[in-house]
Amino acid sequence: MIKTKRTYDKPQAGDGLRILVDRIWTRGLKKKEFKMDLWQKDISPSSLLRKWFNHDESKWDEFKNRYYNELQDKKESIGLLLEKAEKGTITLLYSSREDRYNNAIALKEYLEAKLKHNK
Repeated sequence: MIKTKRTYDKPQAGDGLRILVDRIWTRGLKKKEFKMDLWQKDISPSSLLRKWFNHDESKWDEFKNRYYNELQDKKESIGLLLEKAEKGTITLLYSSREDRYNNAIALKEYLEAKLKHNK
């Protein structure tokens, strides 16, 4: 199972493996106090794509297309996430205030499609 959650939300037992999928560290969070198991900053959208998108709902579909194209070059990182998701719950952590149109939601959709295709 793949979940998404803001970095500012409190960890819960059902989170499973907590994976930060942002390129930039979350403001206001101390690394020593933040509970995460893995930081996959290389799997986040490029800075150029992230800035272009700017969480604009009207660009969502195009953002996902461009992001998924970028993910084609991240086979090792995608493979790791798929492997972890097949073994148990993973939670993709993001810092955006936007909870419907962000890279973690797009990545979750991408990973779930891959898992479904692999079965």
